[in-house]
Amino acid sequence: MNWDDTTDEAAAAAERLVGSVADGEDQAVEAALRPKDLGEFIGQEKVREQLDLVLRAARARGATADHVLLSGAPGLGKTTLSMIIAAEMGAPIRITSGPAIQHAGDLAAILSSLQEGEVLFLDEIHRMSRPAEEMLYMAMEDFRVDVIVGKGPGATAIPLELPPFTLVGATTRAGLLPPPLRDRFGFTAHMEFYEPAELERVVHRSAQLLDVEIDPAGAAEIAGRSRGTPRIANRLLRRVRDYAQVKADGVIDRAIAGAALAVYEVDDRGLDRLDRAVLEALLKLFGGGPVGLSTLAVAVGEERETVEEVAEPFLVREGLLARTPRGRVATPAAWAHLGLTPPPRPGGGGKGQQDLFGA
Repeated sequence: MNWDDTTDEAAAAAERLVGSVADGEDQAVEAALRPKDLGEFIGQEKVREQLDLVLRAARARGATADHVLLSGAPGLGKTTLSMIIAAEMGAPIRITSGPAIQHAGDLAAILSSLQEGEVLFLDEIHRMSRPAEEMLYMAMEDFRVDVIVGKGPGATAIPLELPPFTLVGATTRAGLLPPPLRDRFGFTAHMEFYEPAELERVVHRSAQLLDVEIDPAGAAEIAGRSRGTPRIANRLLRRVRDYAQVKADGVIDRAIAGAALAVYEVDDRGLDRLDRAVLEALLKLFGGGPVGLSTLAVAVGEERETVEEVAEPFLVREGLLARTPRGRVATPAAWAHLGLTPPPRPGGGGKGQQDLFGA
């Protein structure tokens, strides 16, 4: 896999108001809005309950917590949970990422400087280099690494004992983790997308911390357009706050939230300009498909990877687009969302192509 392509996709996602990747501004604001303990954390009820048991048991034993693997889409709270784990255990936290560890020596330097009980948060753990990954196996299981000194026949492996620590790995692509690495985590959790009611609670909490006045209808409007992701909800709240301060009296209600998000081209289902461009090209230019991904990308003036990795996942999850062996196909919900009428099926009202093939 070409990681340059992944970087480009992440950059494209960060530029979107409804993108789930955090840019510099998001990271600064998120630091102020993050809950400090499991009691403040909203949503992910099962994960919170299970993690609470793991941490309480570790504290009762006076031991470090088991290694934790958190998987799920960006913006759902993996980094926040890692900081909560450190806070609940009363331990410092070290934060790094898979792409930053390209050599086993990079990992050895980090591991050898850890304090006893420290939490090491490794974001995008699936992007770590293979040599570093293999070193991590021994570090997680035996709290030991072998440092190679010298080269060739004269190379010597020096065992280095490590203090007990807790590794918290986060990944958006759990399927890319090799089984030996996954098996070394004592607790694994998958983060789900949030329900609108949970996002309303997130919006109210963030509004209070940002000293923004918002009514329940305004919070519901923002939550309904946040694509099930707290990071997007907080970003939309900040943009609506700006609109309310400039265009109104600073109070956010349903009308103000709707007008503000219309300015930023985020519709009532959370689709933005790129999402609608993909749907409009699919419906208006290609009659709803099927059409190949490359052709669709050219039609909207975007890179193939941008359409596939940035726009399509949400459209598929919303039931507006389907990926088939023959290409991308719009669903009836896509026609309805854009207010368009689908073309008549082949055969003048008889069984169409979808009926014939049971698609």
